[in-house]
Amino acid sequence: MPEPKSKFTRKQAIAGAISLALAFVFIAWRNHVTPLDLPSTNATIDTTAVSPELAFRDVLTGLQIAEPVDVLPRIYAVMIDNSVDAWPQSGIDKAFLVIEAPVEAAIPRLEAFFSANVAVDKIGPVRSARPYFIDWANEFDALYVHVGGSNDALAKILSTGTFDLNEFWNGDSFWRAKDRFAPYNTYTSSELLSAAVEKLVEKDKAPEVLYGVWKFKDGTGEDKEAVGAKAEGTNAVSVRFNSDLYVATWTYDLETNTYLRSQGGRKTVTQDGTRVSANNVVVIVTDVSVLDAVGRRKIRTTGEGKAWVLQDGATIEATWKKPSGSERLAFYDKDGNEIVMNAGNAWIEVAESEGDVTVE
Repeated sequence: MPEPKSKFTRKQAIAGAISLALAFVFIAWRNHVTPLDLPSTNATIDTTAVSPELAFRDVLTGLQIAEPVDVLPRIYAVMIDNSVDAWPQSGIDKAFLVIEAPVEAAIPRLEAFFSANVAVDKIGPVRSARPYFIDWANEFDALYVHVGGSNDALAKILSTGTFDLNEFWNGDSFWRAKDRFAPYNTYTSSELLSAAVEKLVEKDKAPEVLYGVWKFKDGTGEDKEAVGAKAEGTNAVSVRFNSDLYVATWTYDLETNTYLRSQGGRKTVTQDGTRVSANNVVVIVTDVSVLDAVGRRKIRTTGEGKAWVLQDGATIEATWKKPSGSERLAFYDKDGNEIVMNAGNAWIEVAESEGDVTVE
């Protein structure tokens, strides 16, 4: 695996900003004052009206925590199969972020992002790399976890110095399940990924971790009466991939103030029976083209485009922006303000056209 390339000037600037922010965190903690969090994509997180016992935030989920964040957690970005033969998957309910985008034949594949601070016993089935997923992994300096990949993806991993863990050369970080048939039987865990990172750190092959964070609301949403009033007429969103079998649908649940996931008319559950849900659902539309007879795709990951952000039973028409491959994908309202996310997890659906999106 190649040595990671040197960081961009942008990241050097962010490093200084993080150091300053952490200094404020320490001073505030010593004086029992609610501190500022690490920098968001373009602003600090509002931390008003939080309990003294939970005066800090997890930088990836926005959930309140008892101790300040002094080191950005490392992230694992794992490629997970989402073809019908791979259902049900394992571990996706523990990811703080999942991005679903089409691969060959417009069948969707998942990229699940896990904090190294969260224990996950089983993640998978792990599948192969595609170039656009690499861009989303690199904005976190994440360990990109996969089983082989397209020629373009493998070349991009080399050219960008992606922090990479390919099962082909790192078999001890994965296992093959006996209750599944290949290629839907490869799994890993947070314990194995942590051990892989430790080895790479010892070899000085692990990049420093620097990434932007989203802005988060306090708590997990508004009171149910206010949420229910906004929820009228915006209770679900669907994105069509390939065929009816792969229509991803998110339906708002007022009781939990979350969105429940189904695909192809089936409730999405993990292998241990956990229903998959999200505190935030985002749909983005971007340019997608077919590259070859196999059906491999090129997906534009940078620039900006149309988006919808669903939270608290309401749908916000938005714009997605990602200025470069190393910068964090974020979402903005019609006035150009970064949209504040609900604390918790998020799913991003990547659509080829607005015609593939239905907001109900």
